Amino acid sequence: MTTSSTLTRDDLPVTVSFTRRADPAHTREMTAWIRAGLSMAESFPGFLGGGWVRSRRDADEWHMLARFADQTALAGWEASAERQWWLRSAQGLAEVTRSERRTGIEGWFDSPVAEEVETAPAAAAPPRWKQAMTIWLVFFPVNLLATVTLGALLSDLHVVLRVLVMTAVLTPVMAYVMLPWITARLQWWLQGRSWRER
Repeated sequence: MTTSSTLTRDDLPVTVSFTRRADPAHTREMTAWIRAGLSMAESFPGFLGGGWVRSRRDADEWHMLARFADQTALAGWEASAERQWWLRSAQGLAEVTRSERRTGIEGWFDSPVAEEVETAPAAAAPPRWKQAMTIWLVFFPVNLLATVTLGALLSDLHVVLRVLVMTAVLTPVMAYVMLPWITARLQWWLQGRSWRER
């Protein structure tokens, strides 16, 4: 004999999405406020995960998600003194612009997610002439040293074989040792900062 239980809408996992608007100048305060809320929610029964995202670094809107096992778990969190304190602590910092609830898997996500996403802008590439100068600064002395030492040892080989061996030795030395070393020391110059800011 087989028995089956039917899940009601109240038994399904529920995801709450809300958007807050805050001045981008208060990014640190907003980040701390969101993390504090998620940290408190983690201690509540039925909390499955949460996170936040901004559309870009200077955006004034913060999109947040919290997922609970069911409506009862969500109601417990929403009625809690901790959540009330947390919401009050954002007065003057952020305003609510939108809020939504969805049950089940209505296009949000199937499994719990606990992730924070904030995209940092990529640093601009240095000008090509600076890149070329940086490469030359290490390539010249390394090539000179290899020519005087290794080149003398290989002088009896045909020029093609000699160049093959020299480049096979110099390429990994340059790529894995010398270029990372010189780039780290000249990062301030490559990024256009003064010597004092290095």
